[in-house]
Amino acid sequence: MNGLLEGKAALVTGAASGIGRATAFAFAREGARVMLADIDEAGGRSAAATITDEGGDARFAVANVTSEASVEALVAETVGAFGRLDCAVNNAGMTGVMGPLHQLPLKEFQRVLDLNLTGVFLSMKYEIPAMQSAGGAIVNMASGAALMAAPALSAYCASKHAVLGLTKTAAMENARSGIRINAICPGSTDTPMLQTSMAENAQVKKMILAGQPGGRLGTPDEIAEAAVWLCSDRASFVTGHSMLVDGGAVAR
Repeated sequence: MNGLLEGKAALVTGAASGIGRATAFAFAREGARVMLADIDEAGGRSAAATITDEGGDARFAVANVTSEASVEALVAETVGAFGRLDCAVNNAGMTGVMGPLHQLPLKEFQRVLDLNLTGVFLSMKYEIPAMQSAGGAIVNMASGAALMAAPALSAYCASKHAVLGLTKTAAMENARSGIRINAICPGSTDTPMLQTSMAENAQVKKMILAGQPGGRLGTPDEIAEAAVWLCSDRASFVTGHSMLVDGGAVAR
C-alpha cells in the first residue's frame, strides 16, 4: 500500500529536532522525498542520515530562514534535488526570552519575530512560485498561543497570531492555483525547547502541566501526523485552516 505522500517532494524547516524532525520522519514513512533544513547542521545531518538508513529518501541543507538569500537558495536546492516541490512545512521557530512585555528588550522582540514570522513569510515567498505549475500544500507551524494570550511570552504570542494572518491571506490568494495553505496550532508538546523552558522555570512547568486537560504533553509525532494529513490529497478541500492539536487545552 502506498503512503499518503507517496512520490511527493517535501521541505521541512527546523528539522533537526522536535516537531520538525518528527515531521520529516513521518513524511518519509509516508513515501515523500524530504529536504530537511536547519541552522543546526549536526542535528540535521544526523536526522537525514537516520531516515536514509531506514530506507527513506532524505537530504539536508543548512539554512537560515531569517535570510532571504538563504531561503531562496534552499527552495532552489530542493527543486534541484527532487525536480519539484509538492509539500512544505515551515516549522523553524523559537520561544524567546520570557518576561513582562514592558521589560522585554526591543532586540529580543525583533529576534523572535524575525524567526517565527519573517521566516514563515520568506519561506512562503519562495515555496509558492515553486508550486504554481503543479499545485501543492504548505503548512505553517503556529501555536495554541496564536489563539489566546500567552503571559510572559508577548513576542512569541504576537508572532504566532501573525502567522495565522499570513496563512489565511496566502491561502485566499492561492485558492485557485491548486496550492493549499494551512496552519497547525500545537499545544504544549514534549520537545527539547519546551523541556528546556520547564527546566529553567519551575513556575512555567507548573503552569504548562496544569493547562493540560488530559494530564500530559503532546508528542512531536502527534503534531507530525496532522502535517502529513494536511499535505496529503485527503485534505484536498482544506485551505486557510488553523488546526488545533492541543489535547483540548484551548477549549478549557
